[in-house]
Amino acid sequence: MEKVLYTLPEVQEALSLGRSKVYELIGQGELRPLRVGRAVRFRAQEVEAFVERLQAEQAADGGA
Repeated sequence: MEKVLYTLPEVQEALSLGRSKVYELIGQGELRPLRVGRAVRFRAQEVEAFVERLQAEQAADGGA
């Protein structure tokens, strides 16, 4: 079975971003976590959608 929820450290590693930047993206509404009790988890589809939005924005800006 493929993993469907990722921890914050796993998302950091997958996106090559630090903890503060991931929390900043959460605050901006760019990444939407799920909370399981006090634990923060991210759906795999949410992380993939974030990357796709970044690619679309960069393509719209001329590939910068």
